[in-house]
Amino acid sequence: MTTQPLVPRKRPTQERSKRKFSAMLASARELLTEVGFESLTCEEIASRAEVPIGTLYQYFANKYVIVCELDRLDTVAVREELTAFASEVPSLEWPVLLEKFLDHLAALWRDDPSRRAVWLAVQSTPATRATASQNERVLADQVSRLIAPLTPSQRARREMMSQVLVHTAYSLLSFSVQDGHNHPETVTELKRMLAGYLLLEESTGAL
Repeated sequence: MTTQPLVPRKRPTQERSKRKFSAMLASARELLTEVGFESLTCEEIASRAEVPIGTLYQYFANKYVIVCELDRLDTVAVREELTAFASEVPSLEWPVLLEKFLDHLAALWRDDPSRRAVWLAVQSTPATRATASQNERVLADQVSRLIAPLTPSQRARREMMSQVLVHTAYSLLSFSVQDGHNHPETVTELKRMLAGYLLLEESTGAL
């Protein structure tokens, strides 16, 4: 049985509604970071966003849909960065470009605690995990196109490779910002891991 993705009941079209929609999501992000997913409530989100609870329910069935929408927004932001990144590949300097992109992602996770809060929240139930997986797949599809010139002989495996790359990056970035963990050292190991993986595929494909 396929789990249906958790998405808003509707999306705003008028400017005033868009502002309320954005305010609710911004408030949810703040609260999620402050109190954690278990303590997050739709009532508190609506109160902080200064909208009636009925307005919130017009768009979101529950808090699970809200965190999935936050995850989608984070994914869109990364997609935009990947689009700019893709314009520079293939290149003899692609390892440098990969490092630059991972540095950008690492800075987002280091400087914005809500990134990890959202990522952890969408791991909480089968439905939210399935929705987050679809968001990751969007990134993986983009990564698959990105690494195509580096893996010409791995067309059949490229989709799985890309999913592994994306999930590994997100998992280790989440790990890197946990209390007691060394963020710079973890990011360095992530770079080595992903660059080594792609270099291995590149060299294998050249044989």
